[in-house]
Amino acid sequence: MQLVDYTAIKINQISIIFFNITAFIFDEPWLAMLTAVFLLAGTFIGKPGFSFFYTKVLRPLGLAKPRIHEDNPEPHRFSQGLGGMLILAGSLAQMAGAFLIGWVLIWLVTALAALNAFGGFCVGCFAYYWLARFKIPGFTKRPPAGTFPGIRPEDWNANES
Repeated sequence: MQLVDYTAIKINQISIIFFNITAFIFDEPWLAMLTAVFLLAGTFIGKPGFSFFYTKVLRPLGLAKPRIHEDNPEPHRFSQGLGGMLILAGSLAQMAGAFLIGWVLIWLVTALAALNAFGGFCVGCFAYYWLARFKIPGFTKRPPAGTFPGIRPEDWNANES
């Protein structure tokens, strides 16, 4: 287990929601594609894609405070990378003229980001832990002790009290 900052993850999820909804309102698939680029870059460097906004703007201004918990960062990176790939696929589908498929993929990720940000359940993390349970190569981590796969440890522990 490592330490994971859940505020950074939440800011990342809210950024996904904001940029994808803005892309939809203004019918600008390039904005969704830019979101995908941030997510995929974050996946490769091992941080939430929009963490720079959190660490360089929100935290120094006192608008966001760290919420650090013991957890595995790998499922969160997997989830972010999967979301980034789906948004990228949706953006490319739109640019190829398949608008419905493109927006469905982008809205799917937006809805899952909202579920994570506001509901505390990460579908990508849940999938990661199930893949680990079936011993799929590359998926090695188990959920924190006493938690349900995909639920933030702090939320699960609060429900237990």
